[in-house]
Amino acid sequence: MELRTLRYFVAVAEELHFGRAATRLHMSQPPLSRAIKGLEAEVGAPLLDRSPTGVALTPVGTVLLDEARGLLDHADRVRERVAAAAGHATLAVGILGDGNDPRATRLARAHHRQHPHVETHVRAVDLTDPTCGLHSGAVDVALTRGPFDETGLTVHTLRTDPVGALLRTDDPLARRDGLELADLADRRWFRFPEGTDPRWQAYWHGGEPREGPVVRTVQECQQAVLWSGTVGVTLLDHEPVPGLTVVPLVDMAPSRVVVAWPAGDARPLVRAFVRIAVAAYGD
Repeated sequence: MELRTLRYFVAVAEELHFGRAATRLHMSQPPLSRAIKGLEAEVGAPLLDRSPTGVALTPVGTVLLDEARGLLDHADRVRERVAAAAGHATLAVGILGDGNDPRATRLARAHHRQHPHVETHVRAVDLTDPTCGLHSGAVDVALTRGPFDETGLTVHTLRTDPVGALLRTDDPLARRDGLELADLADRRWFRFPEGTDPRWQAYWHGGEPREGPVVRTVQECQQAVLWSGTVGVTLLDHEPVPGLTVVPLVDMAPSRVVVAWPAGDARPLVRAFVRIAVAAYGD
């Protein structure tokens, strides 16, 4: 079995869809389908149950997925140790500074456990750069939130989080069980600086132009509400400072936690980071 074919199979098995797997692998669907059929012929048993809506793993496919992940991880570690011996095993990771995520901690531990020879450089950024330096080439991979300009990038959603309106506790709206964006239409909002990604701004501004104080960090968002009585959008499970509360926004799409990397980047360390991120956020 070739490692490349096993990577194809793992992508299909994780996405459970040939089209999404082909997009993830930056290839067209027909050669991917042929490669999986060839692998099934080599194994001598079906690996996938196919249907118009997607695919499902057969018992044989489940076993092969577990074994293939182990083989690919070992192959990546071989490359990694060779790179380390040559002084090249480094990975730059961008992280959005929007609070402590237990899954991110789990990801960091798993990555270090599986890749102890990698020198990982972490670049924590504020809310003005949702790609965490990907577009500028400052990092190899980013753990962040969407939406943002995905030109030249591959983006994989790890989780979605509900959002709410951040309000002072003495705000009349703070007593409500839920709010709609229209309830906040005449209020001043905290907003991001000029030049911040338009897609990112549009999401956190509720799809409308806003007026209010400019902020760059989660802490500045909270202080703007506390001191100025402005409003804004935050994660529903973020613990605000005393004097603030979060009320669910019932008509706003949840925030996406994503892992992103340059499209076409097939370096083993980047692929390994993505696999570990998917596993850390998938349980």
